[in-house]
Amino acid sequence: MFTHASHSHRRGLSAAATVLSLFAMLVLCAMISLPAQAAWQLDPSHSALEATVIELTPQGPVPHQHRVRELSGSIGEDGTLRLPLRLSQTDVLERLGGLPVWLKGMTELPLATLVTQLPPERLNNLAVGDSLTETLSFRVDAEGVNRQEPLALRFTRESASRIRISTAERVAVDGRELMANPTLRTVILLLGYEQIGDEVPVTLDATLIER
Repeated sequence: MFTHASHSHRRGLSAAATVLSLFAMLVLCAMISLPAQAAWQLDPSHSALEATVIELTPQGPVPHQHRVRELSGSIGEDGTLRLPLRLSQTDVLERLGGLPVWLKGMTELPLATLVTQLPPERLNNLAVGDSLTETLSFRVDAEGVNRQEPLALRFTRESASRIRISTAERVAVDGRELMANPTLRTVILLLGYEQIGDEVPVTLDATLIER
């Protein structure tokens, strides 16, 4: 009686082990068959913003081109992209030939941070050579400014590991809100622009790379 029970017990354990092994193999096969989700980040050497500041003078409006270079940021697993903008990334320092001592400590502090959501699967499913246009809601976090704006961007997959981003339509930042930011207002005045237009047209040319 004892011997028979032991054989039954061993057969039960063997059957259970077989079932568990088959289950583990199925799970492994399912994991292998799932498409890998790429993680994306901006390539600072190929990512910049161009802004046109319209200076209002007694002689009339005068446009000035400014550039914010070396944009950096990555898309998190939840699709969140954070894009900090610092004074050191602008051409302001070159134009001024240096900053007052009291402003030098602010060169690496974010003047503003742009935050948006982009489902990573939309990028991962984009075939090489294809493009898609997404209207994203960008939140602007800055001193004196906290609002959301829609922004239409075009994503073009140039290779398996590179996606180019550009503005899909005309974009303009509210000049009055820029002047509401104390740091930005100080920089604008240092550049000699006592008054600027209500609109500051902006274009984006950036590249996402797989990390």
